[in-house]
Amino acid sequence: MPVLEIKNIHKSFGATHVLKGIDFSLERGESIAIIGSSGSGKTTLLRCINFLETPNEGTIHVDGKLIFDAKDPETQKESEIRKKRLHFGMVFQSFNLFPQYTALGNVMLASELLAKERPDYKENRRQIHAEIEEKAKTILTRVGLAEKMDLYPHQLSGGQQQRVAIARALAMEPDILCFDEPTSALDPELTGEVLRVIRGLAEQKTTMIIVTHEMAFARDVADRVIFMDEGVIVEQGPSHQVIEHPQQERTKQFLSRYSEQA
Repeated sequence: MPVLEIKNIHKSFGATHVLKGIDFSLERGESIAIIGSSGSGKTTLLRCINFLETPNEGTIHVDGKLIFDAKDPETQKESEIRKKRLHFGMVFQSFNLFPQYTALGNVMLASELLAKERPDYKENRRQIHAEIEEKAKTILTRVGLAEKMDLYPHQLSGGQQQRVAIARALAMEPDILCFDEPTSALDPELTGEVLRVIRGLAEQKTTMIIVTHEMAFARDVADRVIFMDEGVIVEQGPSHQVIEHPQQERTKQFLSRYSEQA
């Protein structure tokens, strides 16, 4: 059973039809890279999956359970959407770290807010805090920031900030980790350090959806590549097949343009 199943997702902004009937599934432990030109709908799709945008049509299932149906208002209540977002860890282009918290504080924050809703929180506050802190330190070490935990975002490079953002997403133990162009704001050297972290996650069979413009990375790291254009999925398949031997003319044209710009 797929961990994620997207069926007939449509999204419009006014008269602009951005997503036009998107269907795909994701297996647990699989990494999918979504590629395509600017404006093709990649980021909007990711935001719909994470409920930062509400699809106009379609359904979303996680582990076989219906968690969104555009025809069912009950699945769209804000209280329910907040819970459903816990299935997804989101890493944005621009880091979105809280400047008043250290790297460690940023990674701990969401877990601590959720912990306060536990009935035993007041009684066991110190123990719960210690457990959350230890877990956050372990994850920051995992992404190579063991020596940077007490620094604030303005004291970190862009690549380090993005690694904090990845650690923050991992701390919530999501079913699926989602990346929206995680290296687009970084120079080549810092891009490399972030991609190495994502590559390591793929090797550990972390379930991921990665919107990226890094074609070589998509080919070498993702299990499968989806090419989008004008709001539809034009082609999808094993990463090496799509990147090196595309079958659709629109895919060939896109990859040819990308090769010329690279």
